[in-house]
Amino acid sequence: MLTPQEIEQSYAIISKYYNQHLKENDVRLPRLRNGNQYTKDAIVLICLFQGYPKTRVWTKEELTQIIRELIDPNVNDVQQARHLGHQKGWYILSGTRKDNEAIDAGLKAGDYWLKTLEEPYPGYNASRRTVTEDFDELKAAYEYRCACCGSKEGEKNFRNPSKITRLQMGHMDPSKELSPGNIIPQCDECNRADRDWWVFDANGRVVGIGSETVIDRCSDEIKRRIYERLKKQYEKN
Repeated sequence: MLTPQEIEQSYAIISKYYNQHLKENDVRLPRLRNGNQYTKDAIVLICLFQGYPKTRVWTKEELTQIIRELIDPNVNDVQQARHLGHQKGWYILSGTRKDNEAIDAGLKAGDYWLKTLEEPYPGYNASRRTVTEDFDELKAAYEYRCACCGSKEGEKNFRNPSKITRLQMGHMDPSKELSPGNIIPQCDECNRADRDWWVFDANGRVVGIGSETVIDRCSDEIKRRIYERLKKQYEKN
């Protein structure tokens, strides 16, 4: 568990690196607090920073547990490490994306590693502007509705009527970058619920499995049928 002093000290050091190396690249530094409460983005970044420059790999489960203890005991799944990397520019590698760097580092699905605070995520500047501009047009093309549940931005959410719908950039295929051609608008309820488990088509329909962890949630009968199908397929090859 991080102490308040460790959190303050870590954030101060991260801020220095940010001002020296990352601010000019439009990387987004999260606020440490929102009112009297720590922000999830800041705490996740501070966790990944521990031991810098000899940082370690963190699992999504570890980060989720830290957020439960410090901010929200009811949080189910923490996605901040993924968002801090591709969407906000921090050089964080994700095992879920299976890019060459993540593979070389031996990262598994759900693993995250802060590589450096002296460079932004590769290609961040160019891709962020393009994605943001395209997303505004994409939301309009979807009539400002979630591709998966149809909730309209600014109105009550169909899945959770107690909340107002906010559209986010959702991955069609979570193994690929959040870039034009791989984005659908999703409300925060749907984006949080899919947990990078699924591959979607442009209409928000599930067309494939995005993570092998989905199989762990299946019944023994379904697991057996998947095994038999894959065994038959690979025996042919």
